[in-house]
Amino acid sequence: MSLFIHADLDAFYASVEQLDRPEYRGKPVIVGGLPADRRSVVSTCSYEARKFGVHAAMPIQKAYQLCPNGIFVRGNMARYKEKSCEVMNIFRNWTPDVQQLSIDEAFLNITGTEKLFGPARDVIKKIKASVRAETGLTVSIGLASNKYLAKIASGISKPDGTYIVGQGEEEAFMLSLPCSKIWGAGRKSQEKFKQLGFKTCRDIHEKSLQELISFFGNGFGLFLYKAVRGKEAASFDEVRASHSISAERTFSYDLFDDFAVETALLWLSHTLLYRLLESKMFCRTVHLKIRYGDFSTESIQETSHNPVTSVNDLYSRLSALFKKKYKKEKGIRLLGAALMNIADENNKEIQGNLFSGIDPENQKNQRKQQLEKCILELNKKFPGAKLKKARLFKR
Repeated sequence: MSLFIHADLDAFYASVEQLDRPEYRGKPVIVGGLPADRRSVVSTCSYEARKFGVHAAMPIQKAYQLCPNGIFVRGNMARYKEKSCEVMNIFRNWTPDVQQLSIDEAFLNITGTEKLFGPARDVIKKIKASVRAETGLTVSIGLASNKYLAKIASGISKPDGTYIVGQGEEEAFMLSLPCSKIWGAGRKSQEKFKQLGFKTCRDIHEKSLQELISFFGNGFGLFLYKAVRGKEAASFDEVRASHSISAERTFSYDLFDDFAVETALLWLSHTLLYRLLESKMFCRTVHLKIRYGDFSTESIQETSHNPVTSVNDLYSRLSALFKKKYKKEKGIRLLGAALMNIADENNKEIQGNLFSGIDPENQKNQRKQQLEKCILELNKKFPGAKLKKARLFKR
């Protein structure tokens, strides 16, 4: 039987802030911006802040209204990436098959590792203990025979929880849940459930596939049919390409706000660019994936003559792809990006300008990349420095 762990770091950005600043511990920490930042949105918040109704993707000003005594910080992606790398390296001590979904979550395929490390339950305890001892963070873990159920299970007993879906218990597990626990069913879908009188997964289970398709359309109807039966309802496969680096982010609430989308694209740009620099590789092909609230998914990619050189460069490319592909007025459930067909930096040749030798724009981009590398190295050498490039906000 296949065994998959979904490991999800608890309130990751906020937890790192509390780790680095002991005076923040036990207090409502809200990461994403300051109350005066008119267009900022919440990236994540501590569990203390969630008690006030604050959640990810909420406008910062709304969060301030709900929690005026909260600690608001803009965040530090370089520091979060550093801690993420520490955790992912711990995961790789237990299996080489680690699929990192985003900066704070990953799937671990532990199928067949029992002879090496013992029963899965013991492996989970050891992983959680290692993460806490070596990084100071906590992780919630779900275990199941497929990735979809493992992902749902990891959220059942947060924070610092463990939930195991036993073999043969997959369908019963899903039937025990309310509709709100169906991963992939966003705000609009939940509203539709209420309109149809669906309160639990069992209510959905009682409907035939054709009925679900008539209610929700082909894609989402089939997804629900599989999900409530405990089957692999969603694909978590990474972009398959020769030597690719990918990341994605799923949102608790469908995104409609332009600034929230820009923030997500900037996060993806930071995550991918620093992973690219760490690997000492380069790439010219950028891939973007958009998944909407109805679970329909689109993707687009583009190859340039010149390699990706900086966070700003990658952000510009992803933004351009987004504008080409996005269907206006549709809520966005997930954004993913990948750097594809990456190659060794030693083989890199910058496309030259035939009339002036090296294109001045390329020289400018190379200087930007050197800055990114300096930031990366300084944060590695001095973790407390927490350097990052400032974002230019449109007014």
